[in-house]
Formats: sequence, structure tokens, C-alpha cells
Amino acid sequence: MQQLKSILNRFLKKEGIEKGVNQNKALLIWNETVGNTIAENTIAEKVEHGILTIKTNNPSWRQELLFKKQEIIEKLNHKLGENTIREIKFI
Repeated sequence: MQQLKSILNRFLKKEGIEKGVNQNKALLIWNETVGNTIAENTIAEKVEHGILTIKTNNPSWRQELLFKKQEIIEKLNHKLGENTIREIKFI
């Protein structure tokens, strides 16, 4: 299994898509990173060029998450690797 992971990582790096694949992992780890309450009120929609787009249930959640944005970016990057997610856009 470790050998397969190593082969995949080399392939992604060689093809120049490693960063994009890593960025999209943010969609998969969003819920566990932000916790149940935030996860229940948001949907991680997409990542483009290091910008994660999050749909919120209502404007109140959007406002609340703007205050926590930097903390969330740091948590995501701790799991994904430094500077993987540069910005979060709440819609």
C-alpha cells in the first residue's frame, strides 16, 4: 500500500497536478476540520487556485465564519500543508 501511495505521489508531481489534488482534499476534510455545528450549516463547494468556496445556510453564518476565517485557514493548512488554502470565500 505504501508503494502505491509513493507511485501516485510521484505521478501527481510529475504531471504538475499535485497542488490541485492537495487543494481539493480541503473539500473532504472540511467537516472534520470545522466541527459538527459549522459543518451542519455549511457546504464546501469547490477550490480554485487556493481559494476555498463555502456555501453557508444563511447570512448570519456567513458573518460568523468571516470572523473565524483565518483560524479555519490555519487548521486546514496544518492538515494539508503550508499555504495550500490561501483564502476562503463564504457565499
